[in-house]
Amino acid sequence: MSQKPDRILLAPNLEISRLVTGLWQIADMEKDGRKLDLDALARDMVAYAQEGFNTFDMADHYGSAEDIAGRFKALLSAGKSQPASTAVFTKWCPAPGPMTKDVVCAAVTRALMRLQTSKIDLMQFHWWTFQHPGWIDAMKELAVLQQEGAIGHLGTTNFDTDHLRLLHHHGITVATNQVCFSLLDRRAAGDMSSFCAASGIRLLAYGTLAGGLLTEKWYGKPRPAESDVIDWSTMKYLRFVGQVGGWDVLQNILATLAKIAGKHDVSMGNVATRWVLEQNAVAGVIIGARLGEREHRADNLKVFSFALDVEDRGMIDAATFHAIAIPGDCGDEYRRPPYLTASGDLSHHLASFPKVYTALPIPGKPGRLRLDTGSIWEPLAGYSRAVRVGDRILVSGTTATHGAGELIAAGNPGSQTVYILDKIRASIEALGGTMEDVVRTRVYLRDQNRWEEVSRVHGRVLGHIRPANTLLEVSALIGNYDVEIEAEAVVA
Repeated sequence: MSQKPDRILLAPNLEISRLVTGLWQIADMEKDGRKLDLDALARDMVAYAQEGFNTFDMADHYGSAEDIAGRFKALLSAGKSQPASTAVFTKWCPAPGPMTKDVVCAAVTRALMRLQTSKIDLMQFHWWTFQHPGWIDAMKELAVLQQEGAIGHLGTTNFDTDHLRLLHHHGITVATNQVCFSLLDRRAAGDMSSFCAASGIRLLAYGTLAGGLLTEKWYGKPRPAESDVIDWSTMKYLRFVGQVGGWDVLQNILATLAKIAGKHDVSMGNVATRWVLEQNAVAGVIIGARLGEREHRADNLKVFSFALDVEDRGMIDAATFHAIAIPGDCGDEYRRPPYLTASGDLSHHLASFPKVYTALPIPGKPGRLRLDTGSIWEPLAGYSRAVRVGDRILVSGTTATHGAGELIAAGNPGSQTVYILDKIRASIEALGGTMEDVVRTRVYLRDQNRWEEVSRVHGRVLGHIRPANTLLEVSALIGNYDVEIEAEAVVA
């Protein structure tokens, strides 16, 4: 195969193939206790790399993927094959909890050992619940390990725009964000792409073929019965199909892909992939591979044999016009309804994580609970982070204070608001409520000229609830804070 995939400079000293080989299906191949020949699959990775598909993506929970990649790197080190600019990406997806230096170092050390390398080319971080502030500590410790040489570049996985922007404003350099992006799921084409274009962060897109649903395999075919779907990827993206309007909507999109594919003499999957690759913030598309079972490298290369013209894009816009937009922002499918994942409703999984704060009874006040965060000011000034009285939860004025007095995103009231509302959410949940129970907020802003960015964040978090709200300019906020927010909830 003489033609190679197009390449791009993803970050300084990190050139990649624009078609990234994803190894998530290793976990699917092992899910019934099946034992894989890891050495044989490593040799299969060499075959991919020799044909220019020499950028690989995996994670700590993709079964034996990191171990296979380690054997692959050992083959390269032994001199049996040395494709140019090979890059191996992995992810760390811990359960929320304290992210101490030891915890983070242990996770990175484990990945280094499994990958048989001294430096991880791109370490991508996933966090389940942003109301737990440990993600800030984890990213700070990962940045230290990057400075020490154990990590080449840092990325995130399934971060929404607000939290990615917060990281940027807090001074942590992120090269990439890996998100779902396809003709069925176009969330990343909005605010996410605009922010990434402005900040220099690049998107790595997965799910571009919707688990194979955006290919010839399903064109003109009836919707499969639930009992007939055995792989996790198809299970997941059938939920996306249902969300955008159903099987008829998918078939309409597939009919358009078929017309464009015939025009350019390529496959329907090529057209779906090309559409994502041509989005301005996208650096690469991750295409899953079932190593040792089947490969589509020759067909995938055709993605670079054509470009979509004005007519093609118009046809695609018309085909997707009646599709219902996937709600929310990137990554929301893991954190809130409609939970568009292979396993569906994740509320039980999220509820299993420990609360950030512990509710304590108030001595001499039966039926009252309070929260302490460990701040020195709470006992000194005689107040609680939040109090529950009956069905009412009252949250004290909250600032973007992290840990022992660290200010988050100094000078950026919008990002401070993101952190504050996460902190308020954690307080309300620890006292048995949810953000859906909020009935009032009061926002104190140092500079009224920054009202819009704060209000837009407030709207993204609470707009579906519409609590009573007051916005005030208070030019003498205590400390170097740009915004402070208090909240009240009534538990249904």
